[in-house]
Amino acid sequence: MRATDFRNYETLTLDLDARPVVLTGANGAGKTNLLEAVSLLTPGRGLGRAQFAEMIRRGATGGWAVNARLHGASGEVEVGTGFADNEETTTRSVRIDGENARGTNVLGDYVRAVWLTPSMDGLFTGPAGDRRQFLDKLIQSLDPGYRSCVSRFERAMRQRNRLLENGEMSATQFEGLETQMAETGVAMAAARLDTVARLGGDVDEERQATAFPWAVMALEGVLEQRLLSEPAVDTEDAYREMLGRSRDRDRAAKRTLEGPHRSDLVVGHGPKSAPARSCSTGEQKALLIGLVLAHSRLVKQQSNGLAPLILLDEIVAHLDEQRRAGLFGELQRLEAQAWMTGTDANHFDWWGGQAQAYTVENGCVLP
Repeated sequence: MRATDFRNYETLTLDLDARPVVLTGANGAGKTNLLEAVSLLTPGRGLGRAQFAEMIRRGATGGWAVNARLHGASGEVEVGTGFADNEETTTRSVRIDGENARGTNVLGDYVRAVWLTPSMDGLFTGPAGDRRQFLDKLIQSLDPGYRSCVSRFERAMRQRNRLLENGEMSATQFEGLETQMAETGVAMAAARLDTVARLGGDVDEERQATAFPWAVMALEGVLEQRLLSEPAVDTEDAYREMLGRSRDRDRAAKRTLEGPHRSDLVVGHGPKSAPARSCSTGEQKALLIGLVLAHSRLVKQQSNGLAPLILLDEIVAHLDEQRRAGLFGELQRLEAQAWMTGTDANHFDWWGGQAQAYTVENGCVLP
């Protein structure tokens, strides 16, 4: 892996194998920055969702770049991404084996990743948008084409919202956009329902034996509820008609008020039979870890035995020794390349020589 002028890294080269990666060092040394660089090998804006211009190293000119040689189901591939600091573009570029690619969605064909960061600790008590974003990221690891569907829906909705803001009254200006929103919005809702069902599944003996609780999940949303009782084509028709009827109300609000962008993921603590939002902070953290591990097992099952990259920022800070051992054992059984950060190297002693350990100091990564 290589990074140039990314965050606090002027130049960085890591020669890695398939074992897990442990990064330890003081707060502010650059551990999270390195995880962010890895996350940009997937579609989207990375684990911090920052503006690409903000990722340029302070004092650098020209932009940043991240490259890696990946070993996946389709063999070896060289993946690169970067951002040029100029007025011509606000997007990042992607190269696959040295060839320019169009858009970041193609990265989903080569890299599947999931991550947990400290900012996600309040996922179950925070706004619904955070939970939708979390679920959509999980779906993208299972279905790389899902992001394109979401992009088409969001693009059509932005155009419809622009018409609403401008006070447009002509029905013909709305109809094509609402048809596209109905098609893609229902596809999104169906994918979310399928993923929630697969992640829930039957609580077998293997799941009950893990160190982390299993999640009970449901979706709240007008499209999701309709799909539970009628065919997708009927839900598409109903949503298109709903959008048509609600133009006056949406025009007053200057935005679209119904659709998959308003749905919510409701999560429960399976062993306790309690809503996740009412559980303790420690229980919520354990539940979130259990959900990510369940998702990683699902990705591995449908990816010819290849687990996703798992990026875990400051993951052991609030885990006792038993929970740490449980997490590390789960990652070992997954045979996943997990990237883990922490301030105390002793918390990762469990791995011994089974992990690649580095110390991070002010933009330098030392063995």
